[in-house]
Amino acid sequence: MKPKKVIKWTGIAILVSLVLAFLVGFIAYWRSTNDCERNTSTPVNPIKAVVHCEYGSPDVLTLADVEKPVPNDNQLLVRVRAAAVNPLDLTIRGPWLIRPLLGMRKPKDTRLGVDYAGTVEAVGKNVTQFKPGDEVFGGKDGAIAEYICVLADRAVTSKPANMTFEQAASVPVAAITALQGLRDKGKIQAGQKVLVNGASGGVGTFAVQIAKSFGTEVTGVCSTRNLDMVRSIGADHVVDYTKEDFTKTDQRYDLIFDLVGNHSFSERRRILNQTGICVMAGIGGAGWHDGMAMRLAGELNGYLRSRFVSQKFITYIAEFNKKDMMVLADLMQSGKMTPVIDKTYKLSETADALRYLEQGHARGKVVITVE
Repeated sequence: MKPKKVIKWTGIAILVSLVLAFLVGFIAYWRSTNDCERNTSTPVNPIKAVVHCEYGSPDVLTLADVEKPVPNDNQLLVRVRAAAVNPLDLTIRGPWLIRPLLGMRKPKDTRLGVDYAGTVEAVGKNVTQFKPGDEVFGGKDGAIAEYICVLADRAVTSKPANMTFEQAASVPVAAITALQGLRDKGKIQAGQKVLVNGASGGVGTFAVQIAKSFGTEVTGVCSTRNLDMVRSIGADHVVDYTKEDFTKTDQRYDLIFDLVGNHSFSERRRILNQTGICVMAGIGGAGWHDGMAMRLAGELNGYLRSRFVSQKFITYIAEFNKKDMMVLADLMQSGKMTPVIDKTYKLSETADALRYLEQGHARGKVVITVE
C-alpha cells in the first residue's frame, strides 16, 4: 500500500476512534445517576445521614432521612458515635480526572465518610467475635450517619478502652496510611533516621508517632505554630519550613515520609542515604488545590527516575484490613499513639467541617460527633 493511502486510512481510523470515544463518554455522562433519583419514598425506619446528590462544594451536602440499614448474616449494625472527615471526602467536587470512577454526571455513591467509631447494636447470625454493646471503630463507606452496617471480618475492631469515640474515629484512614507507608513501603527499622514532611496534618501526626514506635529518630517538618505540638507527640527534632529548607542541610535520612511533595527529586535525593527510601504519601493540602497537577507530575518523575538509582521513591494506595486495624488499636492501648484532634463538629455541621479541612491548615484530624 502506498504511503499516502496508509496516512489517509490511519487518519480515518483515528478520527473514527475519537468520535466513538466521544459518543461513549456522552452516553455515559447522561446515563449517570444515583439513589437520589431512584429512592423518593419516605423511609419506614428513618435515620439521619449526610448525602450529596450532585457534585460541588460542601454546600451540596444535606442531612437527609435514609432507611436504617439491616445487617446481613455476616455484618454488625453499628450506632455511630463519631466519624471523621478526610481529603478523600472532598471528591464531592467531582474532579473530571476521576469522574469515570465516581460517576460522570452525578456521584454514584451519595453517602459520605469512611472513618467511624460507635457501639454495636445488633449482629448477624454468623458473627461470633462481636456482640451488642461492644465499642468498635473502623472504616466503611457512608460512615457519616447515625447507623452503618459493616462486615465483621473486615476493617473493624474493638475500640481501646483508653480512647474516646472521637479519638478512635479519627484513626482509620490516616493512621493506616501512615502505618502501611512506613512499615510496608518504607521498610522502617529501629535506629534509622526518619523525616516526616507534613508532620502536623492528619496522616503526619500518626506518622511521627508510628515511626517513634519502631525505635527511630524522627524529624518532623511543619510550620511555626505547630512546632510544639509535633514535639509533644514524640518528634526528636523539628524543622520550621517557613524559616529553613530541610533539603539544604547536612543531615541525611534513611527514610523520608513525604506528605507534601514540594521538593524536587534531586533535592530529596541529596538528603537520602545511599539506599534510602522516599515514600511519597501526599501532595500537600486537602482536596484539589493550586499546584496539585505540578506536584503530581513531580512525584511521577521521582518514581520513574528512582528506577535508575540506588535510592527509591515509592508511591502507594493504603488498603484496609483487619490485622492492621488491630495493630493501630494496640498502639493506642499501649499509649504509643494518641490521636491529635483539631476541631469537632456536629453531624449537622459536616459541611462546615469539610470547608475547614479544605483550607489545608488542620492540625491533626477533624471529627464529627453523632448525638
